[in-house]
Amino acid sequence: MHGVDPSQFRQLLGRFATGVTVVTTRDRAGKPIGMTASSVASVSLDPPLVLVSVARDNDMHPALKAADRFVLNVLAADQEAISRRFAEEHPNRFDGLGYRETLLGLPVLEGVLASIECEKHGEAPGGDHTVFFGLVTGGTVSDGGPLLYYRGGYAGLGGGGGGGRGGGGGGSR
Repeated sequence: MHGVDPSQFRQLLGRFATGVTVVTTRDRAGKPIGMTASSVASVSLDPPLVLVSVARDNDMHPALKAADRFVLNVLAADQEAISRRFAEEHPNRFDGLGYRETLLGLPVLEGVLASIECEKHGEAPGGDHTVFFGLVTGGTVSDGGPLLYYRGGYAGLGGGGGGGRGGGGGGSR
């Protein structure tokens, strides 16, 4: 089986605007860990399932493999810097950031549009990624506009269309 080359794949999927999330959990040592993820989707209403796709070479991968639970933090339009921070290879992404903990001790970033609390329901291989499925067990919502990722850059609703506000972040690195 042969698919398109990576450049064409990015160009094709770059035309699909996505919301931006930061998936968070705790690593085996109990330290909060997170990564920017736009490869997120609703899977099922009954039961309420979501998915997040994580590259196998990302430091979040072993944490999610070991975790029983995780949170999808849906970023607001003014949280581009947070998206960029969690997209970078940085050992202390939470330093200086406001967050609270769920009743089960999972980190939830401050100011997000929604926090979606999940119990890991399963996982499946997906090329160079693993797709993690979560049963939605709770969460919170707030008002505001979403941070979007489109054509290699950040954008907001009604933000025109070109490349948003520059490249970087927003992938499932």
